[in-house]
Amino acid sequence: MTISRTSQDATEVLAELESLRVEDAPLHGGRVLAYVYDSGVPGLAEAARTALASFGEVNALDPTVFPSVGRMENDLVGWGLDLLGGGARACGLLTSGGTESCILAVLAAREDWRRRGGQGQPVLVMPVTAHAAFVKAAHLLDMRVRIVPVDPESMRARVDDVVSALDEEGESAALVVVSAPSYAHGVVDPVAAIAAAAAERGVPCHSDACIGGLVLPYLTRMGREVPDFDLSVPGVRSLSVDLHKYGYATKGASLLLFTDTAYRQGTFFTYSTWPGYPVVNTTLQSTKSAGPMAAAWTVAQTLGDEGYAVAAERAIRATDRIVEAVDAIPGLRLVGRPDSTLIALAADGEESSGGVDPFVLADRMRARGWFIQPQPAVGDLPRTVHLTVQPSSWDTVDEFTADLVAAAAECAGRAWASADPGLLEAAATLDPQTLDEQTIAELLAFAGLSTTGSGRLPDESAGIQALIEALPAPLRDRLLAGFFSLLFAPTRTG
Repeated sequence: MTISRTSQDATEVLAELESLRVEDAPLHGGRVLAYVYDSGVPGLAEAARTALASFGEVNALDPTVFPSVGRMENDLVGWGLDLLGGGARACGLLTSGGTESCILAVLAAREDWRRRGGQGQPVLVMPVTAHAAFVKAAHLLDMRVRIVPVDPESMRARVDDVVSALDEEGESAALVVVSAPSYAHGVVDPVAAIAAAAAERGVPCHSDACIGGLVLPYLTRMGREVPDFDLSVPGVRSLSVDLHKYGYATKGASLLLFTDTAYRQGTFFTYSTWPGYPVVNTTLQSTKSAGPMAAAWTVAQTLGDEGYAVAAERAIRATDRIVEAVDAIPGLRLVGRPDSTLIALAADGEESSGGVDPFVLADRMRARGWFIQPQPAVGDLPRTVHLTVQPSSWDTVDEFTADLVAAAAECAGRAWASADPGLLEAAATLDPQTLDEQTIAELLAFAGLSTTGSGRLPDESAGIQALIEALPAPLRDRLLAGFFSLLFAPTRTG
């Protein structure tokens, strides 16, 4: 399919557009437990899409021309600050998503570090479980990343490890990152202790609550024990929370909150020494649609505090039910104990003793119509599957747990997925830096990764996941980049 050279009827084009989604995973109904955040509230998604379309052409670059932009952003930031411990001087920004929020949080810290006299290359200190967006930020901003391990049982960062890293990095340390919770395992780091240790050394702390910031406060109100994580924690200078996750807005909208305007100023870009209009960017983008902002504002206003409380209760009840089921399934175990609505599952025991391979489990659940997300082993952390539990999961939790029990029973008698030894031996001879696209395409095809058609992984993809896990990291990253490069090949008319 290519873009037409002649004009077409808009109704027919829209029908064709809708047909493109035929192989997409469903956005609603609770059967996709990653990437999707379904409130289960009737009519809410439709209201968000209406707002998205209504403001899609409004340019959020300049709130002096479009005052509605400033009003909506101030409302959303103020709501976030009220919910997440913002003091009298606190402020924030609306961004396009968690990655932009993370990049800007790192930028604010780098600029603060420079203002305080930092010399050379600044260092970002983070647990291995912190989101990859922070590594991306460091790459873009010319910072070095210092990775610290986590406790292999709780999956939380250990305060002593962070302190050792800070002391070794000394004045080069510009920022510490903690998760609330971590995406991979759903646990909250000891934010208060780490932020305090960082503050003693003059290093700001960022609390990444992108996926938990609109759930954890409501769990606290329910009387559940939730570690301190928000802007009220001494030493936490910034916090990210995504509105398009458990805020149930359309993609992409996120909040980045700060303790004060001076710290936020480090994210702003201004330039007036050119013959055009004076440029002031509060985020990485310049021109940007106000549509996602309007959708987020509409969802927040529609749900209100009461609606978010109900959504959090439904999601955590479903989480509890799944946790209870997993505790009774032979060969399967929780990795950490979830502080919020994210769950990670790993094998309980070795292959020979009936342990359930998470990669094979993901395939068996997919055959039953559920998507759970494989996560490769890293260092001493095991391979797992990830579950993002949503409010709509409460409506399907009995069916899901029954299928999980049945799928795990199937897996207990099956061999674990492993990479082909011959392929690994051949891979060891390859230099990732010298691989061309033709060689990458041949390697991917040999591994069972097609780059033609829809680009979807095969229904049985445990072997591919095992190969990804086993490859050396530089080669793995090169092949993954090559795979996506081949997926995004232009459609030409000839």
